[in-house]
Amino acid sequence: MQENTLRQKWRAGQPTINGWLSIANGFVAEIMAAQGYDSLTVDMQHGAIGYQAGLGMLQAMRASGVTPLARVPWLAPGDIMKAMDAGAMGIICPMVNSADQAAELASYCRYPPLGTRSFGPTRALFAHGSDYAAHANDQMLVIAMIETAQGVANVDAICATPGIDGIYIGPADLTLGVTNGRLPPGMDREEPEMVATIKTILKAAKDAGRAACIHTGAPEYAAKAIGWGFDLVTVGSDVKNMATATAQSIATFRGLVGQDGSGRQEPGY
Repeated sequence: MQENTLRQKWRAGQPTINGWLSIANGFVAEIMAAQGYDSLTVDMQHGAIGYQAGLGMLQAMRASGVTPLARVPWLAPGDIMKAMDAGAMGIICPMVNSADQAAELASYCRYPPLGTRSFGPTRALFAHGSDYAAHANDQMLVIAMIETAQGVANVDAICATPGIDGIYIGPADLTLGVTNGRLPPGMDREEPEMVATIKTILKAAKDAGRAACIHTGAPEYAAKAIGWGFDLVTVGSDVKNMATATAQSIATFRGLVGQDGSGRQEPGY
């Protein structure tokens, strides 16, 4: 079985950049995979992606050598196991709020005796090798999202859970949860209370020897997060990249011909 290059880079202390896929299209996934990301995540939670489309997107990434990840819709064994059988080499699971939930997540991602994953890696055998069963437990990445006040309160126990490889911060939900809606959701938080919360989660991950990952909106903030000690930063997405580049092109054109550029719509997240 091929080695998980994302895991290799983390062991070597290399900062890594992850891309985000929300559009259900294999060609979009192929284009994104060719841009130099270390990993790409198929977002099956908030992205407009079902299982069949997600399978095709994982296939489209194969030639690039990028590490394919999947964010599953929820802590549900069927969704998690099918995403791995489709070829994902890591699972990002939202809304992990306790050590018990973290233990469930780790169990669903690994075969006995380390877990309860059911055997049937239909595509994974072709994507990753006929010896997949012997090495999958060691190569899969299990990443728990911390994005609620409860998750923050239990972050040390979550990070200490056997079988968890990394922690992923979703800043939008984290902001809603920690401030009880007092601050609006969004990326790249600069408020002192949110920066402190992010650094609390980061410290817990590092103290437990887990990889620390965070979703960001801009490369400048992502670089700052790497400086804080994060191992992986997600920068942008297929949706944002397309909307931003298109809007910039149209705005440049309208400026050149003397139009005001009204009517632009920012993507929602």
